[in-house]
Amino acid sequence: VLSFIIFICYIASLAASFMMAPLLEFLLALFLFFAYASKLNEKFKGLYWPLKDFLRCVTAAIIYFAISIAAVSKYNDGASKAAGVFGFIATIVYAIDFYITFNDLVTFLKQGNSDSPEGHKSE
Repeated sequence: VLSFIIFICYIASLAASFMMAPLLEFLLALFLFFAYASKLNEKFKGLYWPLKDFLRCVTAAIIYFAISIAAVSKYNDGASKAAGVFGFIATIVYAIDFYITFNDLVTFLKQGNSDSPEGHKSE
């Protein structure tokens, strides 16, 4: 939802060139939401779903931080300032999600290591 709000703010602002990043992030988050909701992560176990979510959070936090700094410092209209402020809020939200997802990723990778053939050879 926050990505969509930022997208709308960038459309209404002079910094319309930044609108692609929130749009892509919104669509990617929507895809992952529907993938988890429809249990695609259980059907395609060959893909590392926590890693995909982890990389999405890291890149989103970095990109939102960069374009928010540019929008706040370069443009003077209210919509650009609002998009920048929402972008900083999104950076914090994605950083928190990054931390939570990192813990899930570590748990996921530890489960994968316990099923490895090297673990069964020692028995």
